[in-house]
Amino acid sequence: MRLAKITWPRAEAYFKTHDTVLIAIGSIECHGRHLPLGTDTLIPDRLLELLEEKNQDILILPTIPYGSCDSLEPFPGTINLGSDLLYGLLRRVVDNLRLHGARKFIVLNGHGGNVRTIERLGIELDREGCLLALLNWWLNVWEMDPAWKGGHGGGEETAGILGIDPSLVDASEIKDMVLKDVSPGLKATGFHTVVFNGVQVTIPRLTTHVTDNGWIGPDHPNTATAEWGKKMLQTMADYLAGFITEFEKVSLPKT
Repeated sequence: MRLAKITWPRAEAYFKTHDTVLIAIGSIECHGRHLPLGTDTLIPDRLLELLEEKNQDILILPTIPYGSCDSLEPFPGTINLGSDLLYGLLRRVVDNLRLHGARKFIVLNGHGGNVRTIERLGIELDREGCLLALLNWWLNVWEMDPAWKGGHGGGEETAGILGIDPSLVDASEIKDMVLKDVSPGLKATGFHTVVFNGVQVTIPRLTTHVTDNGWIGPDHPNTATAEWGKKMLQTMADYLAGFITEFEKVSLPKT
């Protein structure tokens, strides 16, 4: 059930018998030269569509398309709310929902840069007698099938977009990952990491200072297939449906 498509009396009726809502959050940011800027929003949106085939009762809020993506900001088209603004937005949304009876919040997240902000809100809600569950789809599916493990804009996310609409992937722009080392002795290994004498060290850098094309991970985009993407998205949607059923059973103390 989409909040944006129901009347306020129906929303009122929902909150008389339910206290759980589902919020999807994405981002608009670089995902390599080959994937759309909205990758982290398009995938959660597709998961919601698949979820509705199994569960038409959970109240789904309009997807928040913007997130916190400081390191990717230099790439054209990226829109970065930053962690403070994202927190303020989420806090306001949650507070409004609580006015009407929501106490349990499921967040379907499409972007790693949002995690700390969502967890911050979750701790606050726990103190206030509420509960927040965070599902980071790209991490969750690793546990469902380790073969799906991936990085940023790599095979995993490329498969996800292929499973939604192959025309959104520009295969001609798929390039090999070339990371820029900090120095000859400090070899780049990821977004914010280098290795020195066999030990990973964090050195936060703008992504443009780490890679020219914007994808980073162990999963080359050229390994992706639409079949992989469809299976992965359906598996995650099925899991989400089951999780919602269990989460709705949680009994919170009266406040």
